[in-house]
Amino acid sequence: MRRLRLFSAFLAALVVTIGLLVGLATTSAHATAPFNPAFIVSDDSFFNYQAMSATEVQDFLEQQLCVSRDSAPCLADFRQTTGDRTRSGPGQCDGYTGAADERASRIIWKVAQSCRINPAVLLVLLQKEQSLVTRPSLAGYQKATGYACPDSADCNAKYLGFVNQVYMAGWQLREYTQHPNAWRYRIGKTKVQYHPKLECGSSVVNIRNQATADLYNYTPYQPNADTIAHPHGPATSCSTYGNLNFSSIWRQWFGDPLAVRFPDWFPGCLNFVGGQDCPAPSVPAFG
Repeated sequence: MRRLRLFSAFLAALVVTIGLLVGLATTSAHATAPFNPAFIVSDDSFFNYQAMSATEVQDFLEQQLCVSRDSAPCLADFRQTTGDRTRSGPGQCDGYTGAADERASRIIWKVAQSCRINPAVLLVLLQKEQSLVTRPSLAGYQKATGYACPDSADCNAKYLGFVNQVYMAGWQLREYTQHPNAWRYRIGKTKVQYHPKLECGSSVVNIRNQATADLYNYTPYQPNADTIAHPHGPATSCSTYGNLNFSSIWRQWFGDPLAVRFPDWFPGCLNFVGGQDCPAPSVPAFG
């Protein structure tokens, strides 16, 4: 038994070492890659829910330059009392155990663990939607992730509030992942508009992975060529920046959004392909 444990530990260490080396090579290869509407973020980057601890999320928030637009606190200082939420179905988020006076970082991390997405996804989403990391506002906390806030109507009041917004965004991303064929954008060729206005046109995007499909289901537009060429403006009447900003914010804060930790010949679940992690190993029974 001791030899088996030693071999298992060696094998695990070898896998991690190879993954780190491959990850470094992949990151450098993609470091200056232009925005690709077919492949915005890798499944490994998007679904690795163990990528950050709650402490690391808090440390990240404390390191950001934050200037409030009104009397709103910065995310590093924001706290909210949260309630319980139950699991909604097989493969869905695992629910939420509420607590008094929780830090924003703790809420973000707990939702990421429950819904099995990288905490970085929620951090980037909060910045992309409401600039909550660097330019928070009281109104921004109410519609933090843009969940149930359509382009053509007011937000659904039922889902307003920071913890509501963060949990429901995580829930929605996991829903897209667990039932990919129930949603408009999925892996493969799909028309994606450049803007809510139909006259701005669209093009076929050959979506390469589930994480990219999730982003399009959440924000169903791609930037046109002019927007990609001028990411900081000036905006035109057909400019949309949502998914372009997701990519650029991720790259600025967390490095290459396309990075993966293991080569293709490793089991896909190690890179969260399709948003699924590896099943827990079964422990043999010894009589």
